[in-house]
Parts: sequence; structure tokens; C-alpha cells
Amino acid sequence: MADVVRAALVQQKWTGDKDSMVKNAVAAIRDAAAQGARVTCLQELFYGPYFCQVQEPEWYSWAERVPDGPTVRLMCDVAREHQMVLIVPIYEEEQEGVYYNTAAVIDADGTFLGKHRKNHIPQVKGFWEKYYFRPGNLGYPVFDTAVGRIGVYICYERHFPEGWRALGLAGAKIVFNPSATSRGLSEYLWRLEQTSAAVANEYFVGTINRVGVEPLGDNDFYGQSYFADPRGQIMGGAASDTAEEVVVRDLDMGLLEEVRNLWQFYRDRRPDSYGPLAQP
Repeated sequence: MADVVRAALVQQKWTGDKDSMVKNAVAAIRDAAAQGARVTCLQELFYGPYFCQVQEPEWYSWAERVPDGPTVRLMCDVAREHQMVLIVPIYEEEQEGVYYNTAAVIDADGTFLGKHRKNHIPQVKGFWEKYYFRPGNLGYPVFDTAVGRIGVYICYERHFPEGWRALGLAGAKIVFNPSATSRGLSEYLWRLEQTSAAVANEYFVGTINRVGVEPLGDNDFYGQSYFADPRGQIMGGAASDTAEEVVVRDLDMGLLEEVRNLWQFYRDRRPDSYGPLAQP
């Protein structure tokens, strides 16, 4: 693992169709590569609108197989071209009628490494996700990549500390949290939860949000994508709350050891006392 990892987050607006969203994402990845990024994460369900604002069966047709669908195959080629690790969040069809909110993880040589399926699924006004997704069944995988061990936690999951910790225990050094979250509902938590997770678990967090109001609803996606370091500091400020942006930051991996030597949270855990937490 490199001493410094240059990493990127991509926040974008809905363009009106899938093809142009994919095209825009590839252009943003190219921009990140030109700035020297070695790992890039796209936003939740990146190639579509956030269709969970409505409950309509037409959106089922947007799901693809992972890794054998066209979007992941394309992104494997893009990763290979730019020698970049990619986290690609899409709508996954496992089999007919069985769908997941998924992030594919692709290594810098274009190899598909695996996927995270969103475990925690909301069902509130404007976020009708249980209509579209089964809860994930793959746990909290961590992936060995060209930039080190990374994990993924998707949007609503950030409200649940258990998965953040599971990723840390599995050795994650960077955790990406692609999201679609709107003003009024959870904006007051946006700079609190992910920075706190970075502190509690002593790793870097890259959190991404889309921007703009989409035609399916009145959710105003407020962007503000950012990286948090293991001290809980937002690195170089957050992105715009209205405009598309590619956020590129240098993650000093040496800071992980420094913080972990100071705050021995993993040493001082008491899993023997946590049994009731795992009870329904």
C-alpha cells in the first residue's frame, strides 16, 4: 500500500437518461485520473435518477447483473485504461425479481473483486427503497486493492455504527459511502456521522452525495461530498451543495498508524460485553 493514496469522489446531477449518466461518469473518472487519482467512487445508483422517490415497477428494468452486466463490464475497461480502482454503485439483478442496491469494486487492472450489497434498507417518504431492494446478504466485505484494503457502506447504512466497525475489524483503511440524501431529512447529520465513524474506527471515509432536484420528486440532493481523516477532520473542505464536482484528496496512510498508536480503540474493545447488541 502506498504511503499516500490520491483518491476521488464524483458527485453529479441527473442528466435525463442512463447513457448520458454513464458517459458523464466516465468523463469524471478521466478527470480524476488526469489529477493523479488512483481510486474513485461514484454516487449511489449512479447511472439513474434516485427512482426510490416513487414506487413504480418500470424501474425494475434498470437493474443489471453484477459483474456480467454492461455497466460493470464497461467500468472494468475504464479501470484498466486508467489503472485506477473503481467503486461503482448500481442497481443489481441477481435473478428475475430479486434486486439489490449494490456497489461493485474493481481493481486497477480491471479485475472485478466483488461487491457490497446494501444491508440496511429505508422505507420512508421519498426513500421507498424496500419496494426495490432486498436487504444485502453478503455481510461487510473488505477488498484488497492496488491502493490497500477498502470497504463500502451505502447511504442509509451510515446511521448504523455496527457495519462501520465490522469494516474496521476486517482491516479497511478507506471506507467509501456513496449516497443519495436530501435537504431537510438528514443534512444536519451529514458532517457528523461520517466524521464520527472515521474517528471511532480509525480509517479514512469518503462520502458522496448527488446534487439537484430530480423530476421524480422534490428531494433536493445537496452534494457536499468529502473525505474525512481518522481524526474526524474534513480534508480540504466539502464539495459544492449545488454543482457537480470531482473531489480529489491525498490520503496519508501514515496517519492511520499515528492515530491508532494514540487512541487504542481496537485494543480496548470489550466484545465479551457486547452480546445483547446482536440480539433482535
